[in-house]
Amino acid sequence: MTEDSQATQGRPLALSQRLEQIIAEEGPDRLSFSDLAVKLQARAWGGLLVIFAAINVIPLPPGASIFFAIPLLIVSAQMAFGRASPWFPARIDRRGVTKEELRRLVAKMEWLEVRVERMLKPRLATLTGTTATRLIGVLCFILAWMTMLPIVHVAPAAVIVLFGLALIYRDGALVIAAAAATLLGGLAGVFLINSGAIALGYLVRRFGL
Repeated sequence: MTEDSQATQGRPLALSQRLEQIIAEEGPDRLSFSDLAVKLQARAWGGLLVIFAAINVIPLPPGASIFFAIPLLIVSAQMAFGRASPWFPARIDRRGVTKEELRRLVAKMEWLEVRVERMLKPRLATLTGTTATRLIGVLCFILAWMTMLPIVHVAPAAVIVLFGLALIYRDGALVIAAAAATLLGGLAGVFLINSGAIALGYLVRRFGL
């Protein structure tokens, strides 16, 4: 079934399948991020969020999460400001992504997407509309900063993946789930920070540090 025929039925082609089509297309092996965004068509914002965040979901060497957080910050900031299409600084855009890198990403995400896409469908359209997309951009921008943190970068990246899938499938229910995960994660972070401050204060008083 072609992408157009699926779109006619109100269900977009799975992102992993669209990426496989892009990989199979003739042309240079390295794609700029701008070229990738054009090829992702209507799913550009959600697709880029999923692609950049999915890399951060994978356990990374120390410091690597900072490098991969930069495109997330760029994309989410533009979403928040309501840009019509993604833009990247020339240096980052030229770096882009190779088809082999996309192939490895598809291999890691396809099994999961195949299972979850059955549950995703267009609903609660307002929550994936223009205004909602800008708010999602704000949340993803905050989460993107959190992906720079070692060890804990996986959790915020996973939530960004949820927001990205919600935009791709126009699934407002998934937006609600992702927003709830963001809130719970924020509360957990505040709790951990407060607990750490209390523990530190106790140690200072106990040992006179």
